Amino acid sequence: MLSRREFIVGSAGAALAVQLPRRARTIQQVIDMIVAEIPNAPWEPTVDTIKSGDPSQPCTGIITTFLATQRVVNVAARHSLNLIITHEPTYYNHLDESDWLDNDPVYQAKRRVLDEKNIVIWRFHDYWHAYRPDGIVTGVLKLLGWEGYALPGQPQICHIPQVKLSSLSLFMKQRFGAQRLRVMGNPDLECTRVGLLMGAVGGQRQIEMLRDVDVLVAGEVREWETTEYVRDAVLQGTRDIGLIVVGHALSEEPGMKWLAEWLTPRVPGIRVVHQATGDPFYFV
Repeated sequence: MLSRREFIVGSAGAALAVQLPRRARTIQQVIDMIVAEIPNAPWEPTVDTIKSGDPSQPCTGIITTFLATQRVVNVAARHSLNLIITHEPTYYNHLDESDWLDNDPVYQAKRRVLDEKNIVIWRFHDYWHAYRPDGIVTGVLKLLGWEGYALPGQPQICHIPQVKLSSLSLFMKQRFGAQRLRVMGNPDLECTRVGLLMGAVGGQRQIEMLRDVDVLVAGEVREWETTEYVRDAVLQGTRDIGLIVVGHALSEEPGMKWLAEWLTPRVPGIRVVHQATGDPFYFV
């Protein structure tokens, strides 16, 4: 069930560049309105395309989410919300290619609900990262309460009051609602420069940022790349650095929650809900 707390009432409507007219309520018009606010959009190629459903239908409600899981699809169907805006793929691969899944029962079950309820799924990945400031980073800064610590023009780096890595890790665990985090580095490391690279940006970018910060808070890492760089640096004594791995889903969900707040005043009369995907793992 959707609780009252899941309905995001935005405060971002003070200075809107674009607002959807009350009579312009098709799903395609909603999508076009969003894209119009992205610098230099639209462009090709992009993964930000429609993955299911007919966008010419009237929009009866919107769910924003990190991932259009079966649970999110079921919530949309149950509450007659026919537009899901997802950050990551729906069909288990980056390009949402589905030919290889035609006879797969898991894929078929998800498509059955989408088709029966004519739910549109639109991916909002490339464009949301291209928004200024980056929509995902903005949501994370709001979650952490760090808007005032972010560097102008480089919000992925924050200058915070000095704190030990151990305490910073516990703070991140609580704010992201994680069951557990993976941490590398000396627990007594004093941190003031924190890098925020959510999602899975790749080892090279993560390592390059580690040259400029005391600790990197990352979404997802390849364990033979960034983790080994940190392990070597600490063992050598050449760099005293730390790494906190939140998890891909938990790290980017705040940006999609912020999207619901951002979107609400732009679509007057249309219900906008954020449905969290949640951490896919349990731990033993």
